[in-house]
Amino acid sequence: MSAARFDLPRRLAAEALGTGFLLATVVGSGIMAERLADGNLALALLANAIPTGAMLVVLITVFGPISGAHLNPAVTLALFLRRAIGAPDVSAYVAAQLVGGAIGTWCAHLMFDLPILMWGATARAGIGQWAGEAIATFGLVVTILACVRFRPKAVAGAVGLYITAAYWFTSSTSFANPAVTFARTLTDSFAGIRPADAPAFIAAQLVGAVLATWLFGWLLPEVKPASKHEKARKQRLRA
Repeated sequence: MSAARFDLPRRLAAEALGTGFLLATVVGSGIMAERLADGNLALALLANAIPTGAMLVVLITVFGPISGAHLNPAVTLALFLRRAIGAPDVSAYVAAQLVGGAIGTWCAHLMFDLPILMWGATARAGIGQWAGEAIATFGLVVTILACVRFRPKAVAGAVGLYITAAYWFTSSTSFANPAVTFARTLTDSFAGIRPADAPAFIAAQLVGAVLATWLFGWLLPEVKPASKHEKARKQRLRA
């Protein structure tokens, strides 16, 4: 999930573009689903979940080599805690994700002939919703960190499948992303959330990310490379 070969402006452009396409997918597929499902909320949720998971596979595959394809401040925080991204880049990444998410939401409104600027009106609050966000983000971060450690090429597919599943097993339908949460306050559509409810969602997401990073650090500590003296000692023992 790191991409040191590219300079910061290119990495930020990748984060903004990737998060923008993610939100265009979340919001746009939600609008389409609501229009076509004829009041069937289960069908609408399915029609929202599948494109989102599929798009994540594409975005991580495309932008992963450039910026790491965080597309999510919670993921950026987790990787910062794991020392996979430097402190000076964290705020820039988060800003790019927030800006990209907002633009992606507005693009979805433009495509579906809705007012560009609006506020979310869907109430999403309560202990169950907050627990859902903490658990959804916890699982997402664990999925990413474990794949980066053991199966780096599987990150895109694993994240896409996880989010598709989390739409259904979490009470909150798995926002699991502060940038997504912010951007969804900017739409009064199927994907929307009231601005007043967003801070608690974001706090729960950050708690889930920190807990996942801590647990992963304990469960699978980094293996330090053997020193020259240790290698020499092992060679003598084999002789």
